[in-house]
Amino acid sequence: MSIAKTYNPKEAEDKWYGYWMEKGFFRSVPDEREPYTIVMPPPNVTGVLHMGHMLNNTIQDVLIRRARMQGKNACWVPGTDHASIATEAKVVAMLKEKGIDKKSISREEFLKYAWEWKEKYGGIILKQLEKLGASCDWDRTKFTMDPDLSEAVIDTFIKFYKEGYIYRGVRMVNWDPQGKTALSDEEVIRKEVNQKLYYIRYFIKDSQEYIIIATTRPETIMADTAICINPLDDRYKHLQGKSVLVPLVNREIPVIQDSYVEMEFGTGCLKVTPAHDLNDYELGQKHNLPVIDILNDDGTLNEKAEILIGEDRFAARKKVIALLEEAGQIEKIEEYKSQVGFSERTDAVIEPKLSMQWFCKMDQLAKPALDYVENGEIKLIPDKFFASYKHWMENVKDWCISRQLWWGQRIPAWYNEKNEWVVAKTQEEAVQEFEQQGKTAAGIRQEDDVLDTWFSSGLWPLSVFDGVRNPDNEEFNYYYPTNDLVTAPEILFFWVARMIIMGHDYTQKPPFRNVYLTGIVRDKLGRKMSKSLGNSPDPIELMEQYGTDGVRVGMLLSSPAGNDLMFDVSYCEQGRNFANKIWNAFRLVKGWETVDKPATEAQKTAAQWFESRFNQALVEIDEHFANYRLSDALMATYKLIWDDFCAWYLELVKPAYQTAIEAETLETVKGLFQKVLTLAHPFMPFLTEELWHDELFGQREEKDCIIVASFPKAAAYDEKIIKEFATVQQIISEVRNIRNSKGISPKVGLPLAINAVDMNYDRYQDSIIKLANIEELSFVNEKVTGAVSFLAGKNECFVALENNIDVEAEKERIAKEIEYLQGFLAAVDKKLSNERFVQNAKPEIVQNEQNKKADAEAKIQILQESLASLG
Repeated sequence: MSIAKTYNPKEAEDKWYGYWMEKGFFRSVPDEREPYTIVMPPPNVTGVLHMGHMLNNTIQDVLIRRARMQGKNACWVPGTDHASIATEAKVVAMLKEKGIDKKSISREEFLKYAWEWKEKYGGIILKQLEKLGASCDWDRTKFTMDPDLSEAVIDTFIKFYKEGYIYRGVRMVNWDPQGKTALSDEEVIRKEVNQKLYYIRYFIKDSQEYIIIATTRPETIMADTAICINPLDDRYKHLQGKSVLVPLVNREIPVIQDSYVEMEFGTGCLKVTPAHDLNDYELGQKHNLPVIDILNDDGTLNEKAEILIGEDRFAARKKVIALLEEAGQIEKIEEYKSQVGFSERTDAVIEPKLSMQWFCKMDQLAKPALDYVENGEIKLIPDKFFASYKHWMENVKDWCISRQLWWGQRIPAWYNEKNEWVVAKTQEEAVQEFEQQGKTAAGIRQEDDVLDTWFSSGLWPLSVFDGVRNPDNEEFNYYYPTNDLVTAPEILFFWVARMIIMGHDYTQKPPFRNVYLTGIVRDKLGRKMSKSLGNSPDPIELMEQYGTDGVRVGMLLSSPAGNDLMFDVSYCEQGRNFANKIWNAFRLVKGWETVDKPATEAQKTAAQWFESRFNQALVEIDEHFANYRLSDALMATYKLIWDDFCAWYLELVKPAYQTAIEAETLETVKGLFQKVLTLAHPFMPFLTEELWHDELFGQREEKDCIIVASFPKAAAYDEKIIKEFATVQQIISEVRNIRNSKGISPKVGLPLAINAVDMNYDRYQDSIIKLANIEELSFVNEKVTGAVSFLAGKNECFVALENNIDVEAEKERIAKEIEYLQGFLAAVDKKLSNERFVQNAKPEIVQNEQNKKADAEAKIQILQESLASLG
């Protein structure tokens, strides 16, 4: 059967992904093998595939495919997250398009619409991951609001409550006026924004005197309940015990004293607005100040503001300034930059707001989660993220876990008609709890709020194996703890820390061993890829254009762990070219006719060299994998295949034009080609599976697929042949360079003489003659007059060009090379003459510099002799 001239990625991708699924290669059940488990960071059910998902899931698939080939029981659990805020916003928008206001329908009706939306759109991203080649166990697909996972969340809330970690109270929270819900600190993104600093006159009661207060939020002055000065500030001692009038509403508020006020900042006077600033709230608590909340949940002013009732907060800001200017109470306005909090989900400006919420105490829970990382039981890769992880865990605040939404796990708290409450799993249990406490259950109703999405996803490695509800089950005990987690640094605290916390609380074990933190995918200008900037390519379109294998290679070529990657489609082009290189190499081999003869000595030598080079590279590749340097592992694989296998080995053994290859050699080539394909498979699953099944390799059984072929294991290799062949490669390359620089046709045979000082060339002569097109190869003990010379290792080589050389041009070339080498030698000498360098540098670094010096001196001597020989 002939093979197509060009590789057709789409045809191979559709064929082999379906075949893998049909034959159950992704399926995992507990058995006697060593388990290797990854749980997929569940993408939002609202999501579609973007470049970050591409990177993250390509890395996971490479790890899982390699583990599967290593004979481990590879289990990759996929799933999606219900994403409370994002999904509720989508459903609300969908209802709005139908003319339905969320406020006009019941919770049950809303949830019916939400589940319909989830069923229609919720599986899009998982289907797209199939296109990427993700070899997940799709039978295990989970959703964070599946009944069993939701029950695990409710059980955990009750458990934490009984253990004293969960409490309810009024606290200052981050309020999202667009999502109309509280947020945790981690869901607030701080951004530096350009603002204005307004200097406002506050008049002292019964006086024409005023003080000046600087604020960026004049729309909140109606909520002021005090003016605070530093007791050591002599400028304002006369204000002690006095009152001032709040501008526009003329409400009387006291002047208080507190060392919290920085005398050097602004005017040294601080307006205290306890309802709308966390620090002001704490100051108000200390001084027993009233709290006046002038904002509705949607960010509009309420009746407590007295003016501009119903106006949006930012519209109110402009109108307040206009009113103050009209009243003559604006001293000045300055440009000002400051940090402002934005909702991570809706991008709305956050409002500090006093609110009755549910909280989780974090100080005790966080300690074991820090210990795991500090003692190395969990490794963060790269470890540069440890410092920020440690800082966060040591300074963790109580976690606001309630959300004012309908989509999510409803908090299992129940209220009676007196607003007393109990925590229970069901209404029946709540009634019993009220009765046990001697309280009435009349008017019983459940808490309206749902739990923070991260509370449920924090249980992910536990709940996907039913480890919360049924910790003694076989699967949980077999697959947990999982092995590797691949995720983004920005959710290290959102998600990773909380999984460690919950995993420890339930099992006294870490939920995973290694956390591979990917970088952010940026464009070549360094900007984060996003739809809003229009700088993010569609991953599906990329795969259509360059083939999935090409895009996978392109992503990984540019993705060192934890560092942002500057992505450019040229990487995908490079990946596609790599796929085509392998395809064309296969076509070359398949096109060879055979003759029933044993391999030549040169072919045997070439095979011995490549076997050794393969095993040497495999040691390097295994080390890269062990240290999660996947980009480096791919590059080492790429170079081995492109350079060593295609450019050298196949060229060494291929037969002359229109002649047959020795049958023994072809069998060796086929064996090595299969080893190369298994090495490439984790990175390029479709191409490798397509070639694996070609008739060249014989008839395969239905499950004899590369996806479960053995990943190569490094064997002993011959360092001597690798070193000697490097010299041979240098000789061949130098002769080719001489041809190119002199404009000599590759078809013209050249004489080559070698002064062999440190190796025997007997086994390499035929290879040199073949690849360098040498008409006569000789060995000498002295210099060859009038020849171009070069150094290969320690062996001086001579190419006599006779009439093929321009003597003057050659003299000029050699002179320039001598000049360059002398400059290089001077730089090395300078470094070696620096006593501090010699004393402080590692011995191997100093030795490397000395080797450079010796090599440069030897090359200069040879070039000077060559120059002299030209007359």
